[in-house]
Amino acid sequence: MERSDSELVTACRRGDEEAWQVLVLRYQRLIYTIPIRAGLDGETAAEVFQFVFTKLYQSLPTIDRTDRIRAWLVTTAKRETIRLVRQAAKVPVHVSTEDEEARETPDDLPLPAELLQKLEEEHMVRAAMEQLGDRCRRLLTLLYFQETPPAYTEIAAELGIPTGSVGPYRARCLQQIRTLLLDSGF
Repeated sequence: MERSDSELVTACRRGDEEAWQVLVLRYQRLIYTIPIRAGLDGETAAEVFQFVFTKLYQSLPTIDRTDRIRAWLVTTAKRETIRLVRQAAKVPVHVSTEDEEARETPDDLPLPAELLQKLEEEHMVRAAMEQLGDRCRRLLTLLYFQETPPAYTEIAAELGIPTGSVGPYRARCLQQIRTLLLDSGF
């Protein structure tokens, strides 16, 4: 069974390096993605990532709501990202007219709050997927996380189940992930 955020934070406070690694691995993609989606480059995103987890390490003894560590991490990453975006905006940059067209951003890009919400939802789905049993996780990955989903016969062969069982099994797996997402506040 996967350890909760609260359990990991408690273990980290005791100096458990394995718990720290699990916590970092659990949230690294989410934290790294926030500055990338805000338009910062990979190097700056890595700085945000390092800042957030350094700040977490320093704040471990004083964090009260250990069950809300994901929200704490996202808020910290968002604030640091905003700070860096504002700092970058103060630096004058000359862009030639040829480059201006290439640098235009489409008007249909989501606003930062919408991006953050989308990232949080994606993270919640990934976390729920990790809580599923191996067979359900593999089935849903084959069906929904591939550019072209394989045929039911291929899925059945992959999972070692009858072809006619794929649909009903899919329904049970979707119900499981729906329950996990609702329990996590999705």
